[in-house]
Amino acid sequence: MQNVCLASGNDCMASRNSAEIIVGAAILAVAGGFLTYAMANSGRTSVSGYPLTAQFENITGLTAGSDVRMAGVKIGTVEKTSLNPKTFQAVVTLRIRDDIHLPKDSAAQILSDGLLGSQYLGLSPGGDEQVIAPGGQISITTPSVSLEQELGKFVFSVSDLVAEIKKNPAMQGQGNPPPAKQPPARKGGGVIKPLE
Repeated sequence: MQNVCLASGNDCMASRNSAEIIVGAAILAVAGGFLTYAMANSGRTSVSGYPLTAQFENITGLTAGSDVRMAGVKIGTVEKTSLNPKTFQAVVTLRIRDDIHLPKDSAAQILSDGLLGSQYLGLSPGGDEQVIAPGGQISITTPSVSLEQELGKFVFSVSDLVAEIKKNPAMQGQGNPPPAKQPPARKGGGVIKPLE
């Protein structure tokens, strides 16, 4: 089916070109608006609240924008990570919701969403009556453990188990097994013949 243009040849081409220009301009305007919005909001956290810091030996996988969770519920966001040049520890700056008040003896641990999931900061509340003030520091921390470290521990534990089995004959299934039970003898003792 052919496109039918009721105008003369040049007018038809001009109207088609102007329609293409209008559609192209609309697409560029939408893309430009999206890029402006994305650039304006990049690096911003979506959680209001108050800042806290925590220092770790290792924060592998934890980045700005990672969740801060308590009991599996998101209560904040990691704002930034940096290195303390004096202690050579990683400093994590996080923002916690205003309605959450952490006891001073609360702990922070870097955890993972499953085996290959992203890292997040898990908080465990303490029992102290005093709370950490805005801008304060969570002093009890547990560093990130990499997948390679966990696999290494597993391989070594399996190797130790195999070595123990090789040393201990009882664990190898050696020795005399208990005698097998014989089936009870039949009474009537005849020969069974096939049916014809």
